[in-house]
Amino acid sequence: MNKSPFFIVGQHAVIEALRNPKRKVLKVFLTEESKKNIHRKNPKKNVLDDVKIYYKTKKELDKYTTKEQLMHGGYIAEIEHIEQPVLKEFIKGKNKLTFVCIDEVTDPRNIGSLIRSAASFNIDGLIVKERQFPSDSKLMYKAASGCMEHLNIFQVSNINSTLKNLREKNFWVYGFDTNGKKNFTEIKWEGKNILLFGSEGFGMREHTDKYTDFLVRIDINKNIESLNISNSAAIVFHHLSYLKKNLD
Repeated sequence: MNKSPFFIVGQHAVIEALRNPKRKVLKVFLTEESKKNIHRKNPKKNVLDDVKIYYKTKKELDKYTTKEQLMHGGYIAEIEHIEQPVLKEFIKGKNKLTFVCIDEVTDPRNIGSLIRSAASFNIDGLIVKERQFPSDSKLMYKAASGCMEHLNIFQVSNINSTLKNLREKNFWVYGFDTNGKKNFTEIKWEGKNILLFGSEGFGMREHTDKYTDFLVRIDINKNIESLNISNSAAIVFHHLSYLKKNLD
């Protein structure tokens, strides 16, 4: 695990990091107003206990976000990475699991939005390629709006070998592609499943296709070429969440 501390910005990202007992928050940089707001949102517990606090003006905080052109809203924190569960240990003894896996998706905003949706609809975890995952991106944390604290993220060295191993453990791999034979709503979505999404520019790499069981599609207006990956994922996550609530 990467031990290097890094900065995150934005109200939701910072407050959720402070609330997470697994997250080590080293420092927070706040305006007087953002400090008051943190206390208002956490009336039963002082989440700023044991954290170094530095009070700044909004203009002073701008230097942390000028490069990325992000709005900090008066909230910046320096944090450490969370120790994530090991995938092979996490799946032991579980008969119902749904993971999302992204291949060649590198845009931090898209990844952050997808993480927000996955956490919101109770997806069990996200599988990503370690070298392609922007693990300390301010933009990803801001787009995730605090949901980095609520989703298991499994960073693997090789997507294909991971999919191969999971298939051997009775997972079904569904690749989402505009050329899929079935609409994803026609699938029963029982047991253990992996939802595989590829990059918007190239879709899933050819050799990754070899490790999918089915290609499925999301039906949209035929005059529209495709959806943004985070929007596509949110539609699928919501549908699976609806099925789970109504079938369990």
